[in-house]
Amino acid sequence: MEGYSEKVMDHFFNPRNVGTIEDADAIGEVGNAKCGDIMKMYMKIKDDIIVDVKFQTFGCGAAVATSSMVTELIKGKTVDEALEVTNTEVAEALDGLPPIKMHCSNLAESAVKSAIEDYRKKQNGEKK
Repeated sequence: MEGYSEKVMDHFFNPRNVGTIEDADAIGEVGNAKCGDIMKMYMKIKDDIIVDVKFQTFGCGAAVATSSMVTELIKGKTVDEALEVTNTEVAEALDGLPPIKMHCSNLAESAVKSAIEDYRKKQNGEKK
């Protein structure tokens, strides 16, 4: 795993917030067919604040690390604040990613947006 920062390695070997939330208020799933990475994100939201967030990622080390980091960045934030987190912020929080792996941070950002979209649909009484 040459070319990865210590933070990327730490989040890969010791990912935070791994797992599922049984009674999640929001579930988002995104994938990248080109590289085969799949991220699924679960959120527990109370009074518009993300009180818990978990993820399951099937993919490379950078995909696991970006999933882990994005959960750290959005936990405790409002839904609107979480929507503002960008893939660049995720990569910067990990002290950078190799250019060939930047798509992993895009996937992390998309997983957050997908889960929040699911939450908002449920709030509006829409079915998936």
